[in-house]
Amino acid sequence: MVTQHFFRPQHAEIRGEVANQNRMKRETHKVLFQGQRRLSRDRGVLLQRAIAALVYLLFAGSSAFGQQKPSEYQVEAAYLYNFGRFVEWPAKVTTAKTGSFTVCVLGEDPFGPALDATLAGEMIGNQRVTARRISSPQDSADCQILFISSSEANRLNKIIGTLDKSAVLTVSDIPQFSQRRGMIQFVFEENRIRFEVNLTATQRAGLTLSSELLKVATVVRRSPQPGD
Repeated sequence: MVTQHFFRPQHAEIRGEVANQNRMKRETHKVLFQGQRRLSRDRGVLLQRAIAALVYLLFAGSSAFGQQKPSEYQVEAAYLYNFGRFVEWPAKVTTAKTGSFTVCVLGEDPFGPALDATLAGEMIGNQRVTARRISSPQDSADCQILFISSSEANRLNKIIGTLDKSAVLTVSDIPQFSQRRGMIQFVFEENRIRFEVNLTATQRAGLTLSSELLKVATVVRRSPQPGD
């Protein structure tokens, strides 16, 4: 009985903190959506501010991150979630992949707890968003988004070949990823995390990217690259 009384206050505090973070995330997602609709005027600044606000609300007050400035991968985790909100998958895929919307990481995981914290309690459509770590591209059948770690750079061509025409959104920060048939590449420009899009690769896989997402990409590649 003593043990139960000791843990109850802690459990209440944890539940309260989780509920508060989920509420703040929902409010920030509304800001992000509203900002996306205004991107024709100041497309990069609005998205970056919204992402920064999301990351701050996710990790402010968390003992795991303290008062440190959000890291590169905390920002990228926020992007991964929001990519899922602005990409449309083929109907046959959304029908087959029921239960959860899965964001996978292939190779060494650079995110740590940041990705799980970002996705906790989130929904895309009527699917719960979850994170999954995999070691082989053959394990990506149930993934909607696949982040390819830089640890896989030496075998990137083989990975992309394995995923050819699969309805999986591939994302990475490997240099020249979008020029090597990857779909979205994170780049660091003007002290900010930005991204490039290979529209040819997404269309080949049957994915439809919203115009709002394309407007904030630093580069949109619309024709096949050498070697495709």
